[in-house]
Amino acid sequence: MRILRLLGAAALIAGSVLGQTDTRPSFDIADVHMTPRSEWSQLPAHAADGGFLGGDRYEWRRATMLDLIKNAYSVDADKVFGGPAWLDYNRYEITAKTKPGTKPAVLRQMLQSLLAARFHPVLEQATRPVDGYILTASKGNLKLRQAEGEGPGDCVNGSPFRGGGAPPINNLQCRKATMTQLTELLHPRLVKPVQDSTGLNGPWDFDLQYPVMNSGPGGRTAAIVEGLAALGLKLDPGKVPQMVLTVQSIDEQPSPNPPGVEAAFPKRPPPQFEVASVRPCKADMPRPALAEAPGNVIANCDPVISLIKNAWGLPILQFPVGAPKSLEGRTDYSNITIVAKAPADVPHDRDHARAMLRALLIDRYKMTVHYEDRPMDTATLVAVKPRLTKTDPANRTGCVRELRNPEGGRGGGLGTPTHLVCHNMTTAQFAEQLPLYDFDLYYPVEDSTGIEGAWDFTIDFDPMASRGMMAIRMQIFPGPAASKDGQAAEPMGGVNLQDAIRKQLGLELKISKRPQPVLVIDHMLEQPIEN
Repeated sequence: MRILRLLGAAALIAGSVLGQTDTRPSFDIADVHMTPRSEWSQLPAHAADGGFLGGDRYEWRRATMLDLIKNAYSVDADKVFGGPAWLDYNRYEITAKTKPGTKPAVLRQMLQSLLAARFHPVLEQATRPVDGYILTASKGNLKLRQAEGEGPGDCVNGSPFRGGGAPPINNLQCRKATMTQLTELLHPRLVKPVQDSTGLNGPWDFDLQYPVMNSGPGGRTAAIVEGLAALGLKLDPGKVPQMVLTVQSIDEQPSPNPPGVEAAFPKRPPPQFEVASVRPCKADMPRPALAEAPGNVIANCDPVISLIKNAWGLPILQFPVGAPKSLEGRTDYSNITIVAKAPADVPHDRDHARAMLRALLIDRYKMTVHYEDRPMDTATLVAVKPRLTKTDPANRTGCVRELRNPEGGRGGGLGTPTHLVCHNMTTAQFAEQLPLYDFDLYYPVEDSTGIEGAWDFTIDFDPMASRGMMAIRMQIFPGPAASKDGQAAEPMGGVNLQDAIRKQLGLELKISKRPQPVLVIDHMLEQPIEN
């Protein structure tokens, strides 16, 4: 075991005592500050984004400290232990300057230096057993073929295929592969480390086939276990020794920016593609393949209204006001294909991609838009008969969502039942995260419970049972239909999030009108101008 005293103003003495000298490269200058609180909710539009170098700028947006540590030290999230409760909750913005073309490995070292200088972390590195899987071989039932010839082994993803009307099948084709290589490939698919205890030496040829699952890691794991069993391999839960990092201490607030930060980062010119082709299309028209296009396929015969929602980061069921009527409905009248090339000196992250898409749509459709406050349905969390669980203060603040797929079924109607556990949260923090889990919650949820302290919140619900999503489903699948015995069938959908909060937590989401920012389209052509 060894202590990594990451050098900074507060750790210089520890570094000198251990005889360490910090020789890691560093950024020329960096702007580090907290993300605005309004963007801490884990909405898709607020997801952490960054770790890219565009020109001479290295940027992170809305990154938690766990995100930054993971990236800086190339370690999985489940191998970072300890630290304060806010480690995976608070969010930070980083803009740093360095030489264009700096390699990713060097950028990670620079990020280590930046964290040391601005947050003064003390990390302990050690080997310890963590939750994972043990891969063993079934005696007398091995279906692997001993590989022939020389050369390095590899596994490639074959195209999914169907057979006899069954669901599509993943086909991982391994040639001259070792069991160690297999465990390394299984790790990201299972989201946990895998230890090779097969005792099988030498390279092998085999195809690992398992159904394409859409029910999250749990369903995927069951499918992979079945696919391995067909090869005579067995996968069981177990403890796997792994190199881990333990956060002994770290500052919550970054130290102040150095003088001259604003001058070091002048505003970039408006983001735009170098060249872009925008063409109307219909569902039966041939679509471009990514490898064949002279750029990136940004849209592949997609509805314009969906692209607008994506470009402006709107929730799934929220729509702009004032869009032409021709863009609404389930028609491909307004579908377009976009093939575009981004400048080489801009980061290829979601924020820049959205900004370039916004600029392109505004240009080709001659759009004028603005935001204005309008009275909108907004939720307030209130206490009715609270039934909350006191938390362990050692737990990290955050929510973990587990998708349930009982007995191989799809649970509540077309949705996937969800088991949500939020640890070590105030009711205000819990309210802050709710828009991620309910399609009906477009705007920040206010906390008016009056409940103090930190708690654990556990609920089971069907995200597809939200009122907005149910309305869409009823349009697609009118009902309720009669069952075989002539009785009315069960209504589609399980318990929605709002009902689950009321029944399981004794809290309630009350809806009232409050002013909220709304995207308004003042003018827009129905079809794009020609290329």
